[in-house]
Amino acid sequence: MENETFGVIFDLYQRRIQCVWRAIKEDDVLSYAQNAARGAAANGLSGAVVTKSASKISSDKLLDNILKSLESNKAEEIVQIELRGKSEMADWMVIASGRSSRQVAAIAEHLVEKLKQDHGILSKIEGKDTGDWVLIDAGDIIVHVFRPEVREFYQLEKMWLNPGEASASN
Repeated sequence: MENETFGVIFDLYQRRIQCVWRAIKEDDVLSYAQNAARGAAANGLSGAVVTKSASKISSDKLLDNILKSLESNKAEEIVQIELRGKSEMADWMVIASGRSSRQVAAIAEHLVEKLKQDHGILSKIEGKDTGDWVLIDAGDIIVHVFRPEVREFYQLEKMWLNPGEASASN
């Protein structure tokens, strides 16, 4: 009886893993298609279809929308760091805190959904399950949402800001 129960649970677990991998592959295909459409349009190739989801928004305008979303979801200690000239990975980095793991995950989930709905940006998200530190890659902007203790431990601001420089929203 115990072996049968274990077998059923193991089968369900395997099916869940397969579903997750299928979703990851579909997401990668969508991201690849979106990036290919952007690249083709930027290079003036004829026949390239640029949909709303592939339209390009300036990083400064996207930053404003991200900051508004974070503020409306009660994120705390929001800091924006300009990365232009410091790194090629993005134009901006935003660091914010939530009061609990649940709030951190909710802030991140809401932001990813808002970027998808308003701008057609399919963001990559890491760390949402634990809710200690969630990283959102929105292309030109990298967003970090931390629990306060984790943020204090890693101190990303010190790594990226020049001494005396601070750009907090609230």
